[in-house]
Amino acid sequence: MNPTAHAVRTGFSRGWTEFKNSFANAGEVIGGYFAMPLVFVALTLFVGDDTVEGADVPVAAMMMTGGVTMLLLMLGTATVAQVIGSEREDGTLLRARVAPNGMVGYAVAKTWHLVTMSAAAMAFMLLPGLLLVDGFAVQGAFGVFTLLWVSLLSMTALAPIGAIIGATLSNPRTGVGVIMLPVMGLTMVSGVMFPISVMPSWLQTLAQVFPVYWSGMGVRAALLPEAHAAAELAGTWQLPQAAGVLALWSVVGFVAAQWVLRRMTRKTSGSRVQQAREKAMQRAY
Repeated sequence: MNPTAHAVRTGFSRGWTEFKNSFANAGEVIGGYFAMPLVFVALTLFVGDDTVEGADVPVAAMMMTGGVTMLLLMLGTATVAQVIGSEREDGTLLRARVAPNGMVGYAVAKTWHLVTMSAAAMAFMLLPGLLLVDGFAVQGAFGVFTLLWVSLLSMTALAPIGAIIGATLSNPRTGVGVIMLPVMGLTMVSGVMFPISVMPSWLQTLAQVFPVYWSGMGVRAALLPEAHAAAELAGTWQLPQAAGVLALWSVVGFVAAQWVLRRMTRKTSGSRVQQAREKAMQRAY
């Protein structure tokens, strides 16, 4: 078998194994799959029957679409950053670098693990919302198709950002918590939880540079009635623009992440990994 094809096949197998193993830890299952859906379903109970100003859409439904967008954001940035940072520290990345086609297999494994984990997490987020929240519904075949491509492009746009963060963090355990502050700030100004039209015009312009705004709009187009489009900046769903911005971030991010990861692994040696392990053990105790 071609060495590269073998690495790809091994990567898929490893990614699937990692996904299955994630269900062996009760804490990981609760924190990774159930915590966020429970939080957002609970929040919808407090907003009652209020509707979004300028659109006859329940605020609770808008809030649930915010939960779906935040789930994509967390998986693409914090989860990827923590995995890359931890595996840089424990030597997994170093072993992948020195093995024939090891980085190819590693990239395939992490991508497949992220895809499968995202699909499961998305199902756990969508099901309670679809059953319990008024106005929150997949908008037919159009909604299914839109949700699929928006989710895929969102993950490919966000995952390189997470990989770069994970490759540069000195301490992946505490660093991820720190970087979540600006990430959450960007979420708040990107119209994820409430219409972006209430923000100052300069913030509206800034938010449109980043993928979070376009991910959120795509999710809303898939899960909210057409009436909500009136509350968007353009008064309509700008899906071609969303696809273009997310694709651009995906391509640029992939190139940048590859460059950062290669530089990081070149600087990594067995002795540095051992030092990192010793520091990790000291932090644990």
